[in-house]
Amino acid sequence: MLVEGESDRRALEVLARRLDVRLPRPIVLHGITNLRAELARGTGPYAVLHDHREAPWVDRVVRASGRAVATYVCDADLEDELIRAVGVPGVLAEVDARHERTAYERMAQQVAQRDRTDHERLHRWLGARSGHKLTYAGLLAEAVDLDAAPAPLVGLLHDVS
Repeated sequence: MLVEGESDRRALEVLARRLDVRLPRPIVLHGITNLRAELARGTGPYAVLHDHREAPWVDRVVRASGRAVATYVCDADLEDELIRAVGVPGVLAEVDARHERTAYERMAQQVAQRDRTDHERLHRWLGARSGHKLTYAGLLAEAVDLDAAPAPLVGLLHDVS
């Protein structure tokens, strides 16, 4: 199983535990551009989780590799999937639980953020501070109702278990 980053790994590990699914250790690519090298190095079969904007590139690399690769695509990215699955109020509850609401509100009041939706501001906020993506990937994967868990993550977990 190949994932773009550590936050993807964290979310999958938490969901696997909650769904009682045996999860092989994900290989973190540290960026989807390392997919080509990983496919050349291994024997597969593979399953890869990636963002929608990278789908054309991933498809080309997979075709060129000649390997068996199942792809699971996040609608925008992992953070977008988790925000939609947990819901804005649920994500804000996690922000409150970590005593970071003031920092979020300060960012939300910036001129560049004022016309954005809460979903868009939360998405931006998760990527704005070092470690947020990783921390909140685990927290949101823990908070999500399993019936609403993001389809790409659940599909990948069932594929590799």
